[in-house]
Amino acid sequence: MEAPTLAMLLMGPAPQGGEAAPGWVQLVPFALMAVVFYFLLIAPERRRRKQMSEMLAGLKNGDRVITSGGIHGRVVGLTDQIIQLRIAEGVKIEVSRSAVATKLAD
Repeated sequence: MEAPTLAMLLMGPAPQGGEAAPGWVQLVPFALMAVVFYFLLIAPERRRRKQMSEMLAGLKNGDRVITSGGIHGRVVGLTDQIIQLRIAEGVKIEVSRSAVATKLAD
């Protein structure tokens, strides 16, 4: 008889013909991973997206905003998709509503 190798010792004794675990037991780890994935990634992103859409829908004339490009301005005109910002005295630009990243407190 040959000496057992390290791999043989780590694997433990050979199975003795017992019953295999039911199929649903093998799915439990995947279900747990899905739940963790939902609470760590999907739910916070959904909440952030909802807050962003509420902020964009609540914009009104006079609000101070920062665009995703870093431009600071005051809202002077609104349409469904375009916001007109005053970025300096006598200087107005139009940006997409989705380009607004942050609404500043006055």
